[in-house]
Amino acid sequence: MKYIKSFPLELFFWLTALILLATADGHQHHFTLCPLANLGFEDWCPGCGIGRSISHILHGEFTESFSEHWFGFPALLIIIYRICTLIRNKKKFKVLTTNT
Repeated sequence: MKYIKSFPLELFFWLTALILLATADGHQHHFTLCPLANLGFEDWCPGCGIGRSISHILHGEFTESFSEHWFGFPALLIIIYRICTLIRNKKKFKVLTTNT
């Protein structure tokens, strides 16, 4: 129970998001949380399609990924870098707390 309380919440959310994107069907358009798309500005929103783009990358569909959003691959690299940073910080914290 102590380990669960000390697990970084941000790391849990990023890992869950990537798992959900890896299991999602990127070819179907579902409900969106984007306020601009909900107001009818679907062609203008700079962020719409990044999730579908990442999902296509995780399925190996690179052409479809780029057609959904050009920033999908850089966004995935940023998320993976953040996950690695959080894991590295968790390991450092564990070493520091066990040595004292």
